[in-house]
Amino acid sequence: MEVHNPATGEEVGRVTVDSADEVAAKVDRLRQHQPEWEAIGPAGRKRWLLKLQDWLIDNTDHLADVLQSETGKPRMDALIDPGFAVDLIGYYARRAGKFLADEHPSPHSPLARVKRLTTVYRPYPVVGVITPWNFPLAMPALDVIPALAAGAAVLLKPSEVTPLSALELARGWSEIGAPPVLSVSTGAAETGAAVVNTVDYVQFTGSTRTGRAIAAACAERLVPYSLELGGKDPALVLADADLDRAAYGIAFGGLFNAGQVCISVERVYVEAPVYDEFVTKLTEHVRELRQGADGRESRYDIGALASHAQRDVVTRHVDDAIAKGARAVTGGRPTGVGTFFEPTVLVDVDHGMACMTEETFGPTLPVMKVADEAEAVALANDSIYGLSASVWTGDRARGERIARQLDAGAVNVNDVFANLFNFALPMGGWQQSGVGARWGGAEGLRKYCRKQAVTAPILPTQQKELFWFPYSTRKLGFALTAMRAAGARGLRRLGVRDVINTVGGKGK
Repeated sequence: MEVHNPATGEEVGRVTVDSADEVAAKVDRLRQHQPEWEAIGPAGRKRWLLKLQDWLIDNTDHLADVLQSETGKPRMDALIDPGFAVDLIGYYARRAGKFLADEHPSPHSPLARVKRLTTVYRPYPVVGVITPWNFPLAMPALDVIPALAAGAAVLLKPSEVTPLSALELARGWSEIGAPPVLSVSTGAAETGAAVVNTVDYVQFTGSTRTGRAIAAACAERLVPYSLELGGKDPALVLADADLDRAAYGIAFGGLFNAGQVCISVERVYVEAPVYDEFVTKLTEHVRELRQGADGRESRYDIGALASHAQRDVVTRHVDDAIAKGARAVTGGRPTGVGTFFEPTVLVDVDHGMACMTEETFGPTLPVMKVADEAEAVALANDSIYGLSASVWTGDRARGERIARQLDAGAVNVNDVFANLFNFALPMGGWQQSGVGARWGGAEGLRKYCRKQAVTAPILPTQQKELFWFPYSTRKLGFALTAMRAAGARGLRRLGVRDVINTVGGKGK
């Protein structure tokens, strides 16, 4: 399978296509080594993860080279991926021991206080991680690192468009001499389907259409899964906002990585009193941005789209909007080179246009005028998606109040992407933007674990428990009375005679 640089069309690599049998063989090998990986515990795994962190730091320039070659990103964007992975490793490697420690909940009833209650977190043996093409190193790291820290083995299936960075990650794992609990399967849809059909847990990031198919396949096998799917993130600009900050923030939020971010700003709602001023500021800033293909020297802000197919989606959305009455106040066309598309600001848009309702995943910013806050909230919630959103206002309390009205998994007040860099928060979509979440502190590791309940006696045990055969009315009545006393309310807690009568009178 050939890999091409979308900015130039140049072939930059070739990878093998794994068959279903080859995927199954890799999963079998991972299963063989996973018990030992689990057994060394969080402290043992921390040692290997921090060695991987060192390797990422030492190889950052090379990793950025590879990433640029398969994505056409600007140099600065390419450097973000390894930096992000380094940060994430530091967070989970050092906290895994605390996050995965046994828990001992308090018993709910006096009867249960004779037992020591323990919740144990045991990893799924093999986790399958299927990632998209927009961040070929960071996206795998988002889920591979927590799964490894949890004690699972991982089979990573990267996008067929950008497989090279994922192979570099696996190479680094091998070069540091780590246990063979991370493997990569390259290929297209058939390879991904084979991963879903063989692993014990599936983490998928990608399109809603593919996510539905994966959910159905996992349901058939009764295998758990987590899905981060499409987004159509709104930005609400209120009349009391700092318009300069809003313009800079929304431009970055919509155009970073050429708009190819799951939480990109893809629609903007601006209160009428400041609409014209905001559009002017946003347009002036977008016109300043530099677009082109970087080498190792950083010269450009915006790079190419990942494929011709993605460029065609962006073109279709812009052409549809203009045909229905919108205007491109800057940009609006492919550049004619590779897969580049001009950074674009659209005005006079509405929800009858694809650019406001379908996921674009490109460098476009459609801006719509609204009468007030209430209309902005209503339009922001008028979507099948719910990944993230932003609110721009001079009143933080107002921003947080509006955030709680938005149907989105994350809301940033006066910022974009802030939730993405805070691993203590969950990152998950609502509605058709996904099922489950990644991160969220301890939950980011525990999602890759099965919860096991263990009870053990605290006091010396008797020959038999109160509930065991043969039944004793007296003993059973005592037990049921204690249950009622602990759980009921008012005088009903004291109904000892009623309990004894219920279980059979005076009894033995």
